[in-house]
Amino acid sequence: MVLSTSDLHKAAPAGPAEAEADRRSANWSPGEHPSKLSQAGSGSGSFSLGDEEKQVAAQVGAVTTDPATPLDSNIVDWNGPDDSGNPVNFSGLIKGTNVGIVSALTFITPLASSMFAPSVPQLMEEFNTTNTLLGSFVVTVYVLGFAIGPLILAPASELVGRAIIYHVCNLGFTVFTIACAVSTDMGMLIVFRFFQGCFGSAPVTNGGGTIADLIVQEKRGGVIAIYALGPLLGPVIGPVAGGYLTAAKGWRWVFWVLAIVGGFCTIVCFLFLRETYPTILLKRKTQRLIKETGNTNLRSKRDNGLSTGQLFLQALTRPFKILFLSPIVFVSSIYVGIVYGYQYLMFSTFTEVFEDQYRWPTKSSGLSFLGIGVGSLLGLFVIGVASDRILKAKSQPTPEAPSGGMKPEYRLPPLVVGAFCIPAGLFMYGWSTYYKTHWIVPLIGTAIMGIGNIAVFMCITSYLVDAFVIYAASALAANTVVRSIMGALLPLAGPAMYDSMGLGWGNSLLGFIAVVCIPVPWVMMRYGERMRLAFDASKL
Repeated sequence: MVLSTSDLHKAAPAGPAEAEADRRSANWSPGEHPSKLSQAGSGSGSFSLGDEEKQVAAQVGAVTTDPATPLDSNIVDWNGPDDSGNPVNFSGLIKGTNVGIVSALTFITPLASSMFAPSVPQLMEEFNTTNTLLGSFVVTVYVLGFAIGPLILAPASELVGRAIIYHVCNLGFTVFTIACAVSTDMGMLIVFRFFQGCFGSAPVTNGGGTIADLIVQEKRGGVIAIYALGPLLGPVIGPVAGGYLTAAKGWRWVFWVLAIVGGFCTIVCFLFLRETYPTILLKRKTQRLIKETGNTNLRSKRDNGLSTGQLFLQALTRPFKILFLSPIVFVSSIYVGIVYGYQYLMFSTFTEVFEDQYRWPTKSSGLSFLGIGVGSLLGLFVIGVASDRILKAKSQPTPEAPSGGMKPEYRLPPLVVGAFCIPAGLFMYGWSTYYKTHWIVPLIGTAIMGIGNIAVFMCITSYLVDAFVIYAASALAANTVVRSIMGALLPLAGPAMYDSMGLGWGNSLLGFIAVVCIPVPWVMMRYGERMRLAFDASKL
């Protein structure tokens, strides 16, 4: 069956041919495959899927059972692996539009996390406070919202779909950004920043799920590279723009600009963003078929018979269960959390370090973030290309594995690069700023850190998407919660650490912790498959 645009947004009546194809897909007789039924004159000959089609079908929920296996005649599924209603079969334009929109959102909301950082001295002066801890918290409380939001948004997206979550959260982000712009005291601003972060977490949490819905495994690496650019490059560009904007127009205009951009994105999403979650699309198809056929016994292949309340409770607890019951998710989340915490600790101290050590003016202090930005871009292109190539190369048949096949663990080799780059960059940055060498040296150090950051973030995001597919949003939510908590809290320790240990030994302490984490990629590559296969997210 071919689903039109309106089919994806409402249960509109289909044409006679399409309706007949749907009826036939919902009333399979034993021994028939849905795609076979949708072919004219298929007769009673046997039908089998190729290896690649089986893999794609398994990822998106198409039936791949042997034709001899009896099927429930009331189960509604896709009309075979080529069904255009299946998100992996959407046109290139629709896929590109959805990925582009989600990637843009994933850039804007992390941008908002740090764009305000250069404004803190001006803000503290206006609100008559000298509490540096409070000044840091007004920046990082946004990231704390990134930790809380996914706990609701990820399960909600698996219950009602991706699109509605994006729409509601875009609107909420814009409203609370405006509220930040008109705040009259520090308490108001902190509360509004928290809710701004909660709503802003939607694309970071659900974006990986959207990509898993649309893109087959062997092509996800490059797409994940585009998507991963936002959470790493957004916080880098934010302070550069925020520094000049604060100097020219004042701190409130940082929020007004973000509100304007957020409002524009809200409109674009309403106009062009499509629902991609297969469970919701099959549910809509089932509802339409019930209306057309009058058969109230029809049910979606993804329907497990639970009530809405039971489904929400199941989805609400799934991220926690995945985090604490899946060793591979727990290990990868802690590792990403450490890296993310380091990144935001750097972001919260760059301005002060370069103003104090190198006498940079406030409007130029945002340029100190460019080193990590350049490194992130370099890592993006190199690792993005390498990821898919490594996956394809490792998936080829070998004497040890004659049938070949793709595994999520094949996404992990570039993680080794990140494991070494992060401590190397920290040591270089810390001691060069301590000895006040030329400013280009610490920027090179942060660029090396940027390469490491993008390697860690991309590899683990790709790994979780490939490993969990349908439950990717929950797996990424678990990952996002851990990294956001560490990203919010670790920077609060930065000023005290640097005051007591100095820039050299303070950053070296972080570097030594990163050195201890170097074996993590090898542990994941060696034991990841065993730990992953021992855990079944569908039973949570």
